[in-house]
Amino acid sequence: MILAITNQKGGVGKTTTAINLAAALAGKGLRTLLIDLDPQANSSMSFVDVHQVEHSVYDALIEPDVHLPDILVPADKVDNLMVAPSSIALAKLEASLMGELDSYYRLMDELKRTRRKFDYVIIDTPPTLGIITVNALVAASHVLIPIQSSYFALEGTDDLLETIGKVKRRANPRLQILGALLTLFDKRTLLSRDIRRQVKEVFGDKVFKTVISKSVRLEESPAYREPIFSYAPRSSGAYQYYKLSEEVLSRV
Repeated sequence: MILAITNQKGGVGKTTTAINLAAALAGKGLRTLLIDLDPQANSSMSFVDVHQVEHSVYDALIEPDVHLPDILVPADKVDNLMVAPSSIALAKLEASLMGELDSYYRLMDELKRTRRKFDYVIIDTPPTLGIITVNALVAASHVLIPIQSSYFALEGTDDLLETIGKVKRRANPRLQILGALLTLFDKRTLLSRDIRRQVKEVFGDKVFKTVISKSVRLEESPAYREPIFSYAPRSSGAYQYYKLSEEVLSRV
């Protein structure tokens, strides 16, 4: 499975989900690859020292003599997990690929070079619907959509679903929505319960049973370059992301 985690809204938990879902799958002994397509490189920083990285995803997508297998680095403290790191240079990708006939297919072509080495590929995307995110959708077999439990939670969802639909019709017929994931959820509030109802109206049985609660531990763990499972293994965040990994595996 190649799973793109995407939502053009920022602050909805894309990176937190990418980091911890990848770590959970790797922790089950599954060979996992995390591809960081966000120029902020927060997923990369959670597992590797980005200052020591010689080549990034940008180089693999742009340079003719650099390919995805060349840039992969093992994650610190997590067995079975490799990382394709990002860098701020990725912000130039849109301009660099403008007008190129294969601009939306670069990541898919690069993944063909290493896909068989991994059981699962997780792709963290930026909060936009530009060339970078479309590359992820063209390369992916499934999409996971994190949705924050807040006012305007579904704002922009129509655009995202329209983009997924276009990619499915034209470039990647196998693409499926694996599910919508409620994040920053507070079961004590009427708002969160109302948002859950609204999300179910849009996504139906695609809404994951698992919800990700608001958690200080989840916010802290990337700063210590650790997934939640090693940073706070007994926390609610660790339990919830473990349950999410089980649910993801059951849906594939």
